[in-house]
Amino acid sequence: MIYKIIFFEGKRDLKEENSSSWTGQKDAENDTKIIARDWFVELRDRLCSVFEEIEGELKDGPNSHFPPGKFTKKDWQREGGGGGEISIMRGRVFEKVGVNISTVFGVFDEKFRGSIPGTEKDPKFWASGISVVAHMCSPLVPAVHMNTRHIVTTRSWFGGGSDLTPMVTNEIDKEDFHAAMKQVCNSHSPDYYERFKKWCDEYFYLPHRAEARGVGGIFFDNLEGNWEKDFCFTRDVGLTFLEIFPKIVRRNFRQPWSESQREQQLIRRGRYVEFNLLHDRGTQFGLKTGGNVEAILMSLPPIAKWP
Repeated sequence: MIYKIIFFEGKRDLKEENSSSWTGQKDAENDTKIIARDWFVELRDRLCSVFEEIEGELKDGPNSHFPPGKFTKKDWQREGGGGGEISIMRGRVFEKVGVNISTVFGVFDEKFRGSIPGTEKDPKFWASGISVVAHMCSPLVPAVHMNTRHIVTTRSWFGGGSDLTPMVTNEIDKEDFHAAMKQVCNSHSPDYYERFKKWCDEYFYLPHRAEARGVGGIFFDNLEGNWEKDFCFTRDVGLTFLEIFPKIVRRNFRQPWSESQREQQLIRRGRYVEFNLLHDRGTQFGLKTGGNVEAILMSLPPIAKWP
């Protein structure tokens, strides 16, 4: 018997259930993989629904004469095992937003072995996760990134986080975003926020320009030791993002903007491209494990500038 986590109305409960109803095997590791995978699918569905709702809410203001955007979805299969689904929307509020999920497994190439925890002696891996990147039509609405994942080698851990990249300085958005991330961190451990905020600031940094990509957020990796506790934190990060980012979008998306602000937005997007192509570990992981190139490069904006 294992414990299955049941989701309802934003609450968690634990229910004893025979694992054979999920996988045909009494295998606790398979069951925890399925629980994590299914949560990423549920979060994807909820995010796509909210983002489409926002598209329909723009009745006046910039771009309101355009039809609301809708997500298009595309499945992909990985040659070495597994696959995923790309969900992309191009609309009048979201210039380009991707909400991608994937579950992949197989064996790391020899050149990549040892660089991932637990692969030093056994190159087999399993990984599932969700990745969200939104580039907005309005320069007054910040770009955002959120990713959570579960990886299993000879070890098993969670990672992820979320960070905000304003195109135009907005202290209220920054404060509200960090307050939300601090609250979810503090609800799980008193040291999480300071640790994960610092990690985010250090990770999302462009050393060749000596500047941060945005205003930060939280970033965590190799969270292991208590599967249930670590999963619940990872899930709550997703739920917090689901609440705070739509709030920020709705606060700003009807305001008029200037051409100079649009120009500033496109230049800031160039920095986003530089980080993702030069430094982002998720991009490197996906490309080196035979992932779908379209899904991996979903994070790139539709238009950017380098003055």
